[in-house]
Amino acid sequence: MRSRTLATVGAAALALSALLPGAAASATPPAAPPAPPVARAAAAPDIPVANVKAHLSQLQSIASGNGGNRAHGRPGYRASVDFVKSKLDAAGYQTSIQSFTYLGATGYNLIADWPGGDVNNTLMVGAHLDSVSAGPGINDNGSGSAANLEVALAVAREGHKPNRHLRFGWWGAEELGLIGSTHYVNNLPAAERSKIKGYLNFDMVGSPNPGYFAYDGDGTSGSGGPAGSAEIEKVLRDHFASINVPVEDTAFDGRSDYGPFIRYGIAAGGLFTGAEGRKTTAQAQKWGGQAGVAYDRCYHASCDTTSNINDPALDRNADAIAHAVWTLGGSGAR
Repeated sequence: MRSRTLATVGAAALALSALLPGAAASATPPAAPPAPPVARAAAAPDIPVANVKAHLSQLQSIASGNGGNRAHGRPGYRASVDFVKSKLDAAGYQTSIQSFTYLGATGYNLIADWPGGDVNNTLMVGAHLDSVSAGPGINDNGSGSAANLEVALAVAREGHKPNRHLRFGWWGAEELGLIGSTHYVNNLPAAERSKIKGYLNFDMVGSPNPGYFAYDGDGTSGSGGPAGSAEIEKVLRDHFASINVPVEDTAFDGRSDYGPFIRYGIAAGGLFTGAEGRKTTAQAQKWGGQAGVAYDRCYHASCDTTSNINDPALDRNADAIAHAVWTLGGSGAR
């Protein structure tokens, strides 16, 4: 997640009971035939946190082998892109790498489309893949990148066929000011951009002293987002309500990669476990952890390693991402 100094801003199917043709009355009415089975909306699978952590271990190894970071213009970033792409290619995604130039260095976005679904009604899920130059960036934002990757792989494992077209994006140079995501959105032809009806962003979802925050799409604590953002927020909050974890609003201020999307009126939402801000006493009573301590004491620092992750927070958020993808994507029936 970029520094604040850079910020600007089911329906279930209905069963119809079969009716018998008219019959003569009798003392013992014939038994009604069984109703046809009710089609059940497909539920999101559980996302194994061990799988997400395995991806984080790979990102840590990449950083360790490439000067200690995965920053824009550094070899660790391109190696991160290649790692994620290889997983998606093997799972059957249609992937592409988009390059851009910033500060004299080449950056990359990775785009992955799951075949099928209504391309005129695309749901996009994104996270930035770069770190700052000071460290490996495992919480910021290996956590969101790895969680999204595992959800994408779960889509493939399940043979999931959402009604909407599903697209994932991993962005470059977010830490320098949302450069990669801005390049992607700005360079889409207007007709293609209009097909993206919702964007989900996950930037820092495993903070070691976590809070549980959802972007304020409905404007309860601020100005809210484009039409449709309230629905996204509700779906994400519904998952946490189902596991009895309270959620607070976080500002819908364009601080992360949803910013370029909302500037074009695309509905957006996402989750966040906190960065340099400090957990309050009330939050510590509600969520556990340490009051008066930053949600992530290693934010933008060399200690943002695989030891800088809270497993329960990572697990809960990964499951919430899957819940949102299955719910908002239109899960079909089993």
